[in-house]
Amino acid sequence: MRTRIKLTRAGEAFQGRLTAAQTDLMCEALRTLDGWASTDEALAVQLGADREEVDRLYDRLKGDHTTTREFTLTSRELHVIHAALTAVAPMFRTNGGFSEEAFYDRIGFFRENADAMASSIVSAVSEATAP
Repeated sequence: MRTRIKLTRAGEAFQGRLTAAQTDLMCEALRTLDGWASTDEALAVQLGADREEVDRLYDRLKGDHTTTREFTLTSRELHVIHAALTAVAPMFRTNGGFSEEAFYDRIGFFRENADAMASSIVSAVSEATAP
């Protein structure tokens, strides 16, 4: 899976191309946390957004999932995606350990893909905003 992304400034937002696999991973992380959060407040603590905002972002990211598409995302939306990618793995702890198999079965990607994508988002924003 290609986890590296490139973003450019687009006014107050960021623009970049995301592959189908990248948006699939983002959508699965968002949907998993939205489904597991017991309350709106718990989801807000995890993602910094309420269910309505998470649903809107999910709807924007989902699509035909077969092509690379251009997206314009705000720093807040990138934060929510980053938070989802980093918060989803702890949901798969079993007996004090992490279940890679359960993570892969539910998300469809390996944890290392989620970690790399989260890191890539931060790097891409840093590069796009560097003087």
